[in-house]
Amino acid sequence: MKPTEQPNRDYIGYGSKRPDPQWPGNANVAVNFVINYEEGAEYGILEGDKHSESLLSDIAPAMPRREQRFLNLESLYEYGSRVGFWRILRKFSERNIPFTINAVGRALELNPKAADGIAAAVSTGLADVQSHGWRWIDYAMVPESIEREHIARCVEIITNTIGKHPLGWHTRAPSINTRRLVIEEGGFLYDSDAYNDDIPYWTTDFGRQHLVIPYALDTNDSRCARNQGFDQMDDFYTYMRDCFDSLYEEGEEGQAGMMTVGLHCRMIGKPGRIVGLTKFLDYVIKRDKIWLTKRDEIAQHWTKYHPFETD
Repeated sequence: MKPTEQPNRDYIGYGSKRPDPQWPGNANVAVNFVINYEEGAEYGILEGDKHSESLLSDIAPAMPRREQRFLNLESLYEYGSRVGFWRILRKFSERNIPFTINAVGRALELNPKAADGIAAAVSTGLADVQSHGWRWIDYAMVPESIEREHIARCVEIITNTIGKHPLGWHTRAPSINTRRLVIEEGGFLYDSDAYNDDIPYWTTDFGRQHLVIPYALDTNDSRCARNQGFDQMDDFYTYMRDCFDSLYEEGEEGQAGMMTVGLHCRMIGKPGRIVGLTKFLDYVIKRDKIWLTKRDEIAQHWTKYHPFETD
C-alpha cells in the first residue's frame, strides 16, 4: 500500500485469511473493557466554545445551545465524574477485571481525585490509559496546529498522572490529520480511530508502519442514548452476551477475535444501568479460554506475534 497524505480506505482487510491472534492461553476471544473518562472536556461555553454539548446524555435528542450554557446537560455530565466513575471502578475492582481508561486530558485536569483514582488502578496493574484527546470534541474542523498542540497537552497530563507516556490514542471524531499527527508525535504504539475489524491490523498510512486496534460502537453503552439503542439493561446484557458467545464460537472454530466494550461514566454509571454491566462481567468471568485484558497488552501482544510485514 502506497503512503498517502490522508488515511486510506481499505475494503479488503484480511479477507478469508484472517490470522490466528495466538491470544495468551490459546483464548478464543480477547475482551477489553474501555471506560471513557470525558466529563468536563465536552463542548461548553465555559470552555470557550460557541455552543454547548448535545450528545451522549440522558437528554436525547438534544440540540446544542449557541452562545449560552446548557445547565441540565452540564449537570448530567457532572454525574459521570462525581458518581458514575467511582461506581464503575468499584465493580471492576471487586472482580479484579482489567480495563482501559480512555482519558481526555482536560477532564483529568478538572478532577484531580479521579486522576488519582486512575493512577492508583494503573499502579496495581488493573488498568492502563489510552489517550482520548485534550478535548472531547470533533477535530474535523480544528486547525492542524491546534490539534497538534492538543495532542501534546493530553500526552503531558496523562504522563504526569500515571508516570509514563500513553501507548494508545483514540479521538471522539478524528480529522484527516489525526493519525499522521499521532504517528509524528512518536510515542504511540497504536491508535483506535477505526471501527472496521474484529482484530488489530497494521497500516502504512503516511509512509510509516502503524498499528490500529479497532474500537466498537455496537458493544457500547452509548446506545443507551441513541436510536436503535438499549432501552433496558436486559437489552444491553443480551447483546453483550450474544456478541461474546458468537466470538467465542468463532474462536472454537479457529477464528479467534477481540471484543471491545465501551463504557461511559455518565451512562452505565447510573444505578439502573450498572446492573446490565455487572451481569455481563459475572457472565464472562465464569468462562474459560478467554483473555480479559487491557488495550496496551493487546498492542504489545500483536507487535510481538504479528509484527509488520512488507509486501
